[in-house]
Amino acid sequence: MERQQLSTGTPWEAIAGYSRAVRVGALVYVSGTTASDATGQIQHPGDLYGQSVYVFQKIEAALNGLGASLTDVVRTRVYITNMNDWEQVTKAHSEFFDAIRPANTLVEVSRLATPDMLVEIEVDAHIL
Repeated sequence: MERQQLSTGTPWEAIAGYSRAVRVGALVYVSGTTASDATGQIQHPGDLYGQSVYVFQKIEAALNGLGASLTDVVRTRVYITNMNDWEQVTKAHSEFFDAIRPANTLVEVSRLATPDMLVEIEVDAHIL
């Protein structure tokens, strides 16, 4: 089976040695994704909802780059730094996945790679 890798060129990918997404056959795995842009700057600082929307847009672009789409997503994992703000991230999740309804996990973590990162999201997709 052929392995395809997609990189978005963010500094984190080069520093840690990973791909934004990997496709093997009909399966696509999107790495934990934060609201950092191509230069490493965090978008929507202090705004969990804004960061979540930005992340889902990055994830959608990564899926598209490997021949998949949001409708192929079967699992999402969402990591936030403050569970008191869960409604903001679930609002964004619902806007992207309401009709798709993937399996989902939402957990609070003590911190992410930088203090400005409020959310990190990863997804798994199965192209039918």
